Amino acid sequence: MAAHSAELHVRADEPAAVGHFPGNPIVPGAVLLREVLRILAADGEAVCCEIRSARFFRPVRPGDRLTVHWNAPAAGDVAFTCSTGSTDSRVLAGTIRMRAR
Repeated sequence: MAAHSAELHVRADEPAAVGHFPGNPIVPGAVLLREVLRILAADGEAVCCEIRSARFFRPVRPGDRLTVHWNAPAAGDVAFTCSTGSTDSRVLAGTIRMRAR
């Protein structure tokens, strides 16, 4: 099972954070999860067919730089973590089921 990683830079002008929350913007969990899934699907010939688990540990703010780490089994479940680069603090972890395209 191979381990992989990729950088994820949250745009400073992330549209989803504009009203979420005024004066204290955070990136909604669904947006963060969508970006992580996009990265995982770009890694190979597989797509997400089921989110098995997702746990959010702390808010992500516009302009944050994150690192996504995941395993890459031949088929089946992919475990991933997403953390900030500066403090190596987890912001999201979970498992998704992948299937061939």
